Amino acid sequence: MREIEQLYHNNFGIAFYWKKENETITDKVQLVFKETGFYFTVQELNYFCDLIEDSMIENACCEACELKNSCHKFLLKTPCAAIDLAVSVKELKSIKDLVEGSLFRIELDEYVYGVGLN
Repeated sequence: MREIEQLYHNNFGIAFYWKKENETITDKVQLVFKETGFYFTVQELNYFCDLIEDSMIENACCEACELKNSCHKFLLKTPCAAIDLAVSVKELKSIKDLVEGSLFRIELDEYVYGVGLN
């Protein structure tokens, strides 16, 4: 099995960088959840975050519904134009946490090991 450097995880999935010959490859992030894997650049990950937010707004009508977390699934667009995902509201919230947590960690690392480095 190839080595990884974990960025973030929750009970729904994991985000990580691949390692090759003990060197971390940081130009793309592997995002894995629900038996699905995406290999995104940071720009694509940010775009996915925007698409998730759009879906959250579109489905805000579910907030008052008693079945909102167990309801049927709806489509979530991805940065891959030919791929949409069928997710529930609960899954959408977990994906949102996974993507936002990953982006936070990336930005934190860039600050700590970049401009914040003395």
